[in-house]
Amino acid sequence: MMDSKDPVVQYYQEVSEQCIHYLSIDGVIFGFHQNQLKVLLLRWKGTNEWSLPGGFIRKAESVDKAAQRIMQERTGLQELYLRQFHVFGEALRYDQEATWQKINLPIKGVNWSERTISLGYYALVEHSKVVPTPDFLTEECRWWSLEEIPALLFDHNHIIEVALQSLRSQLGDLPISHLLPDIFTIPELQRLHETILGHPLDARNFYKKVMASNVLQRLSERRAGTPHKAPYLYRFRTGSTSAEPYSGIDYVD
Repeated sequence: MMDSKDPVVQYYQEVSEQCIHYLSIDGVIFGFHQNQLKVLLLRWKGTNEWSLPGGFIRKAESVDKAAQRIMQERTGLQELYLRQFHVFGEALRYDQEATWQKINLPIKGVNWSERTISLGYYALVEHSKVVPTPDFLTEECRWWSLEEIPALLFDHNHIIEVALQSLRSQLGDLPISHLLPDIFTIPELQRLHETILGHPLDARNFYKKVMASNVLQRLSERRAGTPHKAPYLYRFRTGSTSAEPYSGIDYVD
């Protein structure tokens, strides 16, 4: 029998009362740092098990507002660019019993352990502005590069793969300016495209396409500390990152 005074049990009981059953949000929060595309992950209390941020939808809020709330709580940001990219509704998404045992949750008999359909959202954030914050069930929240992501709980490795595929397919109209700092170099912008696409790009052709977009302003300063000739710094022209965010260059593999 479950101990109703257990804080974890109380947490799930409150969620059961306040939220829509069998429907959840899973969030893939992308950031770009040190020329790598990274994802924010959570480590569950008392374990070495990691998962994506996520949560449930309150009965009085829309799914988009629920996604905003969940992502805001994990990043400390008030405004995020979000896009719903997939619905994960397979009948057997993962081994439920084995998963709950890994994270030591005393939830036998609680309806949240039954089948749940998940709405996948991804967020594009500027890495340096994020304050990674764990939730009630976790004790660590930090960035992982795509190449280093471990085996995750639930079906979250699959969710990241689908999110990345969505980024690649939508690159031509994706406001990737949200991933960049205010000032950057053309090589850094190219590397962002390359890490999303998963393959290198010709530097000369990339430069021509970016310049043809006419959204960048070259500054007089150069990036110091680079091993080769210091590249010029750029920023988006006024309005390019707000009303009309810069979209990625549309490359076809």
